[in-house]
Amino acid sequence: MTDVIVDESTDQGLVRERRGIGGRLYHGETAIDFYGRRWWGLGLSALLLLVSIGSIIFNGLNLSLDFKGGVVWAVPSATLSEDQARAVLDEQGLSGSSAKVTVLVNQDTGLRTVEVQVGAQPNEVREAVQQVFAEKVGVTLNDVSSTSVSSSWGKSITEKAIRALVVFLVLVAAFIAWRLEWRMAMAAIIAMLHDVLLSVGVYSMLDFSVTPATVVAFLTILGFSLYDTIVVFDKVQENQNRYAGVRLPYADIMNVSMNQVLMRSLNTSLAAILPVLSLLVLGSGILGAVTLREFALALLVGLVTGSYSSIFVASPLVAMAKEREPRYRSLRGRHAKGAELERLVHGGMPVGRREARQRATADASDIVVTPAASVEAVLTHTPRPRKKKRRV
Repeated sequence: MTDVIVDESTDQGLVRERRGIGGRLYHGETAIDFYGRRWWGLGLSALLLLVSIGSIIFNGLNLSLDFKGGVVWAVPSATLSEDQARAVLDEQGLSGSSAKVTVLVNQDTGLRTVEVQVGAQPNEVREAVQQVFAEKVGVTLNDVSSTSVSSSWGKSITEKAIRALVVFLVLVAAFIAWRLEWRMAMAAIIAMLHDVLLSVGVYSMLDFSVTPATVVAFLTILGFSLYDTIVVFDKVQENQNRYAGVRLPYADIMNVSMNQVLMRSLNTSLAAILPVLSLLVLGSGILGAVTLREFALALLVGLVTGSYSSIFVASPLVAMAKEREPRYRSLRGRHAKGAELERLVHGGMPVGRREARQRATADASDIVVTPAASVEAVLTHTPRPRKKKRRV
């Protein structure tokens, strides 16, 4: 069965097949009023950002040894418990309660290793604790590994990463402003910062360790968020040029564009999320590669928030900024919904108020004349009598 949609600006019929919600989504034929629901998306983002920032401020981040420096002892033992490891530290004058103790088990070999991490210590203290751990579990001194990292190294890496991030944001903003416009550049930067803050907030709330691999994942999130946002903005720019000759609210341009690229964004996100889920479930959960967990989790959160922010954060911000321009200011507060929005998504042109009024007047003033009706019944005035010709 088919539906016929009439383009009222050209009086041409556009025939399309009736499809379910899945078919309309796949073929880009949805008519979702994203702009009308913009405050729901922005409100949810604001709430999540408040929770994330609050967790970062009050809980902080669990920085790894590479960033804050310290000493890590890796003790191979099948019986050493966390409490026993903390007791060894207390005996050596260190704070066992503040130490980070992690038990790792190799799924292939079954080897159990207890990692004990504390702050920076002198070499003599590090070697003494290493000797005590070896005697405690009954192994040689060389079997207990000891790693010491200075905090200055992590501080240097952090400063370089921040400088690189600032340069990256400036260059990206300049390119988007040149290729599209400055409003879209600002919205894209806000969306990227939104995604990174949410990802960092998840790490803070779950107390996951922030490692150099996590930083790489955060930078990857920036690239994906930017790509998905540019896909939407490019379609918005295309439709903005298409409707340049008609008076159309910018909200309609944004709604049409987001409906047309919705399936593309979902496909891109799913194609990126599936490999990350494989790393998180198979690599970390089943195969026991714990080091992949932090990297995969950061990517997963970033991919989901990147797809969300491009539609519910970046696009509404651009629309609200563009509505302040003189061209769209008088049309602010009016946008198509329902069947009219669906017609625009399918390629129809907007109907002006004059055309709509003429059509309504024509429909209301149709007169049906029956064969028995007289001329006098149809006319609104009495016919004038014919003038008789004078005979010569």
